[in-house]
Amino acid sequence: MFYLDRRDAGRRLAARLAHLKGAGVVVLGLPRGGVPVAAEVAGALGAPLDVCLVRKLGVPFQPELGMGAIGEGGVRVINDDVVRMGRVTAEELARVEAHEREVLQSRARHYRGGREPADLRGRTVVVVDDGVATGSTARAACQIARARGAARIVLAVPVAPHDWTARLGDDADELVCPYTPRSFFAIGEFYADFSQTDDDEVVACLEEAAAHPVSTRHTEPHHVVPEDREADVQAGGAVLRGQLTVPDGASGVVLFAHGSGSSRHSPRNRFVAAGLNRAGLGTLLFDLLTEREEINRANVFDTGLLAQRLADATGWLRRQPECEGLAVGYFGASTGAAAALWAAGEPGARIAAVVSRGGRPDLAGPRLPAVAAPTLLIVGGHDELVLDLNRDAQSRLHCENRLAVVPGATHLFEEPGALEKVTELARDWFADHMVPVTHAAS
Repeated sequence: MFYLDRRDAGRRLAARLAHLKGAGVVVLGLPRGGVPVAAEVAGALGAPLDVCLVRKLGVPFQPELGMGAIGEGGVRVINDDVVRMGRVTAEELARVEAHEREVLQSRARHYRGGREPADLRGRTVVVVDDGVATGSTARAACQIARARGAARIVLAVPVAPHDWTARLGDDADELVCPYTPRSFFAIGEFYADFSQTDDDEVVACLEEAAAHPVSTRHTEPHHVVPEDREADVQAGGAVLRGQLTVPDGASGVVLFAHGSGSSRHSPRNRFVAAGLNRAGLGTLLFDLLTEREEINRANVFDTGLLAQRLADATGWLRRQPECEGLAVGYFGASTGAAAALWAAGEPGARIAAVVSRGGRPDLAGPRLPAVAAPTLLIVGGHDELVLDLNRDAQSRLHCENRLAVVPGATHLFEEPGALEKVTELARDWFADHMVPVTHAAS
């Protein structure tokens, strides 16, 4: 496969990213060559375009050896192993960083012309370059985007070596590349025109995108989402770490019950939570167990204990000023779904809706018939064992319920577009069923 030029590559790459259209994504191009490619992707997806400015921090005596990278907003990613092996002192690191940050800030001013950088917090971010060779710049860009608050990162390039996924590790949540030849010497050999992109072309791409704001026809209704508030959630005698986000005019708030081995930092739950926030729903992501309690693995699978923690956290949430009078819903993943259903079935729980992602509702056992909250069970089509367990559990639910199967998805919904579909299903379920508590009670 050969590309005429970067614009042609961008158009063909965009066809592989069609599943992201309407998902509220932000597209970031890596200057310089990645920006014309990204401009085509952003236009096809109806998404805003910005640059991802990354400056490598080279070891002083060997500048081509990266000991870290910096991005905007004071973000820095340091490779401690390289710093240690290179015996780089704190003073030397500071001098290199100061120089590279001056260059970064100068380019940011030139490229954007005074516009603010795109807000990545809680968003799906598509990082685009004109190709991947070693992968070091792409990895740094993904790390920078993550540090700036991106909930999910898609790295998309027109061409890369056949083993590129191994080179990137887990820095991106999704990797997209139409062409991965085994014979690979340089990115330019796959372009008929690979002439250098200059600063003027980068500026032109960004100005063109800024002059044509994203059409609201391609995006979901967007609410201004405030900063996450770090919270100490009182649950019985335990204090649990959490993050509370309540947009202005929120219609309800959703508590997340994570699965075994996960936490409030779960990238999948954060991705779904960001989608709910943009739709005007508040979210509380919190740890169901303390660090000491997690050491005992039996606690992770103690559904009764986790359900009680969730119920206690619900009581705490309802006492918070910004949540007063709001409907409350539960989103449970894996074993956390059993805890959500168990807690929702308790007398007086007053839970407006429950959503289970790849859940184990069977672990709620005899509590299922007591659940009154409308319940949505989301399962991957290829997650056959869990799908059977959900079908059986659904037969024991007496409340309004639905089983939604995401075609082609496995247990963790890692396939392209799968987690976006989960977010869409959850958003619509909560929006349809969450009304102020006073109305629900009447």
